[in-house]
Amino acid sequence: MQDKERVIEKMQISRIDHMVYELNDTKKASPLFKGSQESMIWSCLQNVMGRIYADSPEHPASAMALLADFCFFAGKPDAELVRYWAGMCEADRAAGSAAQSTQSGENSNSHPSRFIIMVPQNRAWGELIEECYGENAKKVTRYAIKKEPDIFDRAKLQAAAESIPPGYTMKMIDEALYLQCRQIPWCRGWVSNYTDYAMYRKYGLGAVILKDGEPVSGASSYTSYKGGIEIQIDTRKDCRRKGLACICGARLILECMERGWYPSWDAQNRWSVALAEKLGYHFDHAYTAYEVSWK
Repeated sequence: MQDKERVIEKMQISRIDHMVYELNDTKKASPLFKGSQESMIWSCLQNVMGRIYADSPEHPASAMALLADFCFFAGKPDAELVRYWAGMCEADRAAGSAAQSTQSGENSNSHPSRFIIMVPQNRAWGELIEECYGENAKKVTRYAIKKEPDIFDRAKLQAAAESIPPGYTMKMIDEALYLQCRQIPWCRGWVSNYTDYAMYRKYGLGAVILKDGEPVSGASSYTSYKGGIEIQIDTRKDCRRKGLACICGARLILECMERGWYPSWDAQNRWSVALAEKLGYHFDHAYTAYEVSWK
């Protein structure tokens, strides 16, 4: 709690002489992210999804790409940018409280925890995240997977995609399944970063395995960029260790190949690395990130 109060106090002080700007012309931040292989940064720079924030609207020296549960920092380390996400959480909390106070007959519920994964461009940014968020920032290791467009073995993927166990069916995400997934907490992330089905149909793609009409495993676009998607895979807890994630992943990669899209993969853990390698990807490198909670 003390760390949170310290962050809020510093936000209030820093706003006196420092501003954070949302960039309308995201290309102005491109030099700061030069060489990045993070597809979510590409999504923001391309104005497909997400937003870019910077210390200057015309000549930024520091920038933050913010999309879904991730933000990426680049350029000159800037404490105000690092704390900006917490400020957004506080503004959202205040707006929610105001809305609740005007609704009679409803109980006031506490706001859910805010969570984001912050990815520093270098050690200096990482140290700044630790300084700004203290015990609210958990240092973790994630695993980057190489982006190699021509490595996939179509025949092997086809065989994997067709190995659906008896009692299960495979379906690509259409409007009905999109709406169904949005109502199920454990698989909502397959579609929740798309404002509506029209956006998902244009930029997204997903393969889901069902049992008795209910999703039990799926591989879908977490985010999208021009020419590809960032894959997210999950399986319902009671249906794990059956190979379903591999089957869904294979089908999604094949569908991407048909569209000329690249299925980008970033691994949260070594299990995800192993699944990626089974599907034909190659490990690139480990990197540091911070899981930040704001309650």
